Amino acid sequence: MTASEECLSVRATRWEDWRNSARRLLISGAAPETIHWIDGRSKMGQRQSNLFAEESFDSGLDETQAASPAKQGVEPSASPFRVPKPYLNLARSVAHHRSPKRWELLYRLLWRITGGEKHLLTNAADADVHAVTQMEKSVRRDAHKMKAFVRFREIHDEGGPRFVAWHRPDHYTLELVADFFARRFDVMRWAILTPDESAFWDGKSLTFGTGAPRSDAPADDELEEVWKTYYANIFNPARIKLSAMRAEMPRKHWATMPETELIDDLVRNAPTRVETMIRHAEGGVSAKPYLPELSGSSTDAKLKQLRRAASVCEGCDLHGPATQTVFGVGNPNAKLVLVGEQPGDQEDLLGSPFIGPAGQLLDEVLQSVGLDREELYITNAVKHFKFKPTGKRRLHVKPAAREVAACRPWLESELDVIRPSMIVALGATAAKVLLGPAFRLLVERGQVHRSDHAKWTMATYHPSAILRVPNEETRQTMREAFAKDLQFAAEHYRMLP
Repeated sequence: MTASEECLSVRATRWEDWRNSARRLLISGAAPETIHWIDGRSKMGQRQSNLFAEESFDSGLDETQAASPAKQGVEPSASPFRVPKPYLNLARSVAHHRSPKRWELLYRLLWRITGGEKHLLTNAADADVHAVTQMEKSVRRDAHKMKAFVRFREIHDEGGPRFVAWHRPDHYTLELVADFFARRFDVMRWAILTPDESAFWDGKSLTFGTGAPRSDAPADDELEEVWKTYYANIFNPARIKLSAMRAEMPRKHWATMPETELIDDLVRNAPTRVETMIRHAEGGVSAKPYLPELSGSSTDAKLKQLRRAASVCEGCDLHGPATQTVFGVGNPNAKLVLVGEQPGDQEDLLGSPFIGPAGQLLDEVLQSVGLDREELYITNAVKHFKFKPTGKRRLHVKPAAREVAACRPWLESELDVIRPSMIVALGATAAKVLLGPAFRLLVERGQVHRSDHAKWTMATYHPSAILRVPNEETRQTMREAFAKDLQFAAEHYRMLP
């Protein structure tokens, strides 16, 4: 814009304002750099009554015969311009974004599209397209959060019961979702209050008013305890991902959501609840009915009784395809027990744990850190080999949670008989069995924990996981970390009385 050109100041509060102004400016040939858009939302005192008064912007921009963009002040010619439907849908959504820059961005895109860049929106690398797309995503996400986080509380007035909710959106999304609430709660009178505006439904029509502070909404009602009881019962502890939950449910919304009072306790007790769920999964499938009544005083005798009983276990479906049960082996009085995931192909054929490639790697590292395998007891969380046949080979398949849970009584019985001072879990499956389903191997590997079966319990990589890594550098890094963890365990083992 040259010094001789004037800058037009144009106020826009809502989509309709901007739509009408943009149409006039486009027809007159006003270039984006000659317009100063003023966001009326930022200083809006109250809503106008014609919020949903629809004009045909689609026909105004799609059908109107108007001038091609030209210098300001040029009379319109007979050349038409058309606006793609995707742009109109995008603009309607972005109009609800809180950024005061949205109006100038929308007009600049409109100017470019009608000025010859008709496929502009397909260019994701374009700075304007990227910016408007991010705005649209943010608005859509905020609208979704309003649907998810609005909580109504009951009050009574002269008309009977009414339900009021207060919510603080990131953008001006109330009018986008008001119809959703009107359809979903059409038989009750309700109000949704936000700092910017409010929506009211009387059972027949939807109206809007000014914003309201949180103090204008009730703090609780008689249904609060019922809702919290319901939430606690539908809460699925097995699906907890704290980082995702914090991202999806920001703390700024917690004050208006009664169930959030329960979250800390529910998360804290999640591991126990998950274990209970798993134990009762699939109709209670378990190896428990196959456990023998142990007799005798020596641990060796008791382990032999367990081994014989396990050889005929049909506590889960894995016993069918497997060649045999692979029970633990080693020193019955071991102070250190190593627990892996499940037997592999060679272990299944020969009936002993850790004798294949993974076992060879384990033996090499144990020797390097000064641990004698003959002094230890080595077993697996699952006693049967789960595999997928591919020609002549049988490929390892990770056992399902119900299969791990079904086999757990055997591992617990082994550990109850041996009563080790230390346990090293090899891999995530064994670690979750010993330390709970919330355990994360990549985060907590090498850290010492207290488990139900030993005061000193640590998890590290499974040797087979190291062998399966295709990248040589990564494989070497994992092997070094594995050796370092076992060296740490060896140092503590040598300190035992």
